[in-house]
Amino acid sequence: MRTGSLLACLRRVLRNRRGTAALEFGLLVPVLSTMVVGITDLSLGFAHKMAVQDAAEAGAQYAVLHGWSSSAVSSAITSATRLSGITASPAPSESCGCPSGTTITAATCGSTCASGRTASTYVTANAQYSYRMILSYPGLSNPVTLSASATVRIQ
Repeated sequence: MRTGSLLACLRRVLRNRRGTAALEFGLLVPVLSTMVVGITDLSLGFAHKMAVQDAAEAGAQYAVLHGWSSSAVSSAITSATRLSGITASPAPSESCGCPSGTTITAATCGSTCASGRTASTYVTANAQYSYRMILSYPGLSNPVTLSASATVRIQ
């Protein structure tokens, strides 16, 4: 085969555009599919995190409406969402304290706070869920433990 005819054949192949779209599609589909699965996975994780927060808040709301009962608050947490495997961990707790800004300073129940108010009773409800991701991501363990806490004053 002559060099001239080889170059002419190569030019014809390079000018031919048939199949270009199929080739581009074949190269882009795996990348786009991975992106869609990743976005879906992270979106589900955020949705589960919100459900865990809702469960902790449901436990705190139960304590506001019905008073302190560790087992009842735990039950309110575990039954607040459709997530199976959600736990009231660490266990709900009752404490006394004095509010100071956005924090609660521990105090004896019934004692007088620095502000002159009487120390109040607070309930802290905690929820936890283990979310198993579809894909593994660098820097993130799989499964991820999602947790939330809600504290309310009941007296």
